[in-house]
Amino acid sequence: GTSTSAKYADLAEKYTTDKHYEPGTVIVVSLDSTGAEATQSFSNNQRIIGVVSTNPAHLMNSVLESEYAVAVALTGRVPTSVVGTVRKGDMMVSAGNGVAMASSAPTLGTVLGKALENFNGESGVIEIVVGRL
Repeated sequence: GTSTSAKYADLAEKYTTDKHYEPGTVIVVSLDSTGAEATQSFSNNQRIIGVVSTNPAHLMNSVLESEYAVAVALTGRVPTSVVGTVRKGDMMVSAGNGVAMASSAPTLGTVLGKALENFNGESGVIEIVVGRL
């Protein structure tokens, strides 16, 4: 048998975007006419893709060339920009402006993942597991 391991903890894919986005930014499918596949999220968005990755363990679509392209974590652990109070295990949704927030009753399609840390500040970065409901 063969075993593999990775230093980092997320599976990401490159997407074209309308501008450069920093790691931790929540990304959604873009609806604008620029041709970009993705953009930063707006509040409670049902077009969630994932979070801009810091260091993906595996990067799909790695040869994508574009003026703006980012590696978006689709599943796994990833640092994410957040606002408000978050408890470990909370379901995370878009708060708008590319950040996430906790939600006790999210609607279908809006869940980004689950918080892996508590947070009691106005805004900051915590680790979440993307793609887990």
